[in-house]
Amino acid sequence: MQLTNVVEPFGEVNVYKQNNGEIKIVTTILTVPDIEGARMGLALDGSASMKKMYGISGVVGGVFGNAAGAPNVVEPVTRTMVNYLANFSSNGKVDLIYWACSPDGSQVEAVGEFSDRDIQNVAIIGPKKLAWGRGTKLLPPLKYFIDKFKGAEALGVKKPAALCVFVTDGIIEDLADLKQYCFQYAQEITQKQKPFMKLILIGIGDEVDEGQMEELDNMFEDSGIKDSFGQDIDLWDHQLASDMNKLEQVFKELVSEDMIVIGSGRILNQAGKVCKEYADGVPALLRFTLPNSSTSFTLEFPGGSVTQDISEAISKL
Repeated sequence: MQLTNVVEPFGEVNVYKQNNGEIKIVTTILTVPDIEGARMGLALDGSASMKKMYGISGVVGGVFGNAAGAPNVVEPVTRTMVNYLANFSSNGKVDLIYWACSPDGSQVEAVGEFSDRDIQNVAIIGPKKLAWGRGTKLLPPLKYFIDKFKGAEALGVKKPAALCVFVTDGIIEDLADLKQYCFQYAQEITQKQKPFMKLILIGIGDEVDEGQMEELDNMFEDSGIKDSFGQDIDLWDHQLASDMNKLEQVFKELVSEDMIVIGSGRILNQAGKVCKEYADGVPALLRFTLPNSSTSFTLEFPGGSVTQDISEAISKL
C-alpha cells in the first residue's frame, strides 16, 4: 500500500506485509533526478465531467450564465506544469494534448508543443475540434505519446527517454487493455526495441478511483521484468493532486539506489531498533524491513531526523 500522508523529504512510501509478518518498506527521498534530455508530454482530460474545471458552466447567457460561471483552474496549473517540465525537455518544449475526447472517450486532440514562454499565450479551455468525451480511455493518449516519441534514445530505466503526465478526474474505462499493452511494451524495452518512458497519472477531484491508480502503479511489482542494465522496469506512477504540494513530486519515482543524497544515516522503528545502516551514504531510493510490531520508522542522519508514521497502512494490510 502507498501512504497518502507522507512526511517530507520522503516523496513516496510503500508498505508491504511479508509472509513472516515483517514489514517491507520501499521509499524515496524527494529530489530532482538527472532527466535532462528527455522528451516531455502532458495530457489533459477532455471528458465532459471536466468542463467545470475549465471554467465552462453549461448555462447559456444572461444572469444565470454569469451566476453559474466557474473559474478555469486547469489553465494556470497547466501553464505552471509546462513551465516546470520544459526545463528538463530535450527541445525545451512540452507536447500538450487533450484526451478522453469524442463520445466514447477514445480520441486525442493534439494542441501543440510549447516552451515555458509560449504556453503563457495559449488558452487552455478543453478540446476545440473534437467533442467532449463521455468516457475515459487512457490507452489512446499513451499510444499517441509512444508514437510521437518513438525516435527518442533508449537510455534504460536510469534515465527515461520521455516522461508523460496524464491528468484525469474520472475512472479509467480501459484499464485491462491498458495493462496488457504496458506489459507488452515493457517486454519490448527489455529487448531494446522501445525506449523507456516514465508515465505519471495525476488524479483530480472526488470521482477518481484511487484503487485503479494504485493497481496501475503497482502492476510491475515482483514482475521480474528488467531492462538491459538489470534494473526493474516500472512504467507507471500515480499521484492525487490534493496530496501534491511541490511539483518535484512528479519525479518522486525517478530516483535510484545509486543516487546518494546524505552522507550517512540509519533507519530505526518506533521502539528504537536499528533496522538499516547507511554508513556509506543514504540513497534516494531506500529498501528496508521493519519488525512486525512497527508503526513508524525514523531516518536519522547527521544533524537531524525525520519520522514517518505507517499505521494507516498497517491497519489495512
